[in-house]
Amino acid sequence: MSITLTDQDKLTLRIAAWGAVSLMSAAGAAGSAHKVATEGSIALTSATGLAGHVLTKAPKGVKYGKSVAELADQVLPALTAAMSLLKQQDPAEADNFRSTVIVAIDAAAGIHRGQPSPTLVEMARKITEALDAA
Repeated sequence: MSITLTDQDKLTLRIAAWGAVSLMSAAGAAGSAHKVATEGSIALTSATGLAGHVLTKAPKGVKYGKSVAELADQVLPALTAAMSLLKQQDPAEADNFRSTVIVAIDAAAGIHRGQPSPTLVEMARKITEALDAA
């Protein structure tokens, strides 16, 4: 199935995925927010399929707000919207996008290095919940 995404659709996907990494970075600020963001970013830029093409770069000019709550107010609904949009056009690509975001938040949380902080675990739960709300 061929997917047609508008520029706004692509922006929604970028805000959703890159915003999820930003949320994880904010939640990991007590440790190393930079390391959290780097790990998540590497995961996003390593994506394949349509997600890989769209997420190759972060969204430009997006104002995420001054607090984590303001960031979450934009990103969590964007995650749900991205999944709804992709499910309508190609369920397999929706699964690919979801997997890409999950890998990014797992990488950001340092799942492979041991136990993540409770703050990172809770943020990952909220992101996963938003992905699955579609």
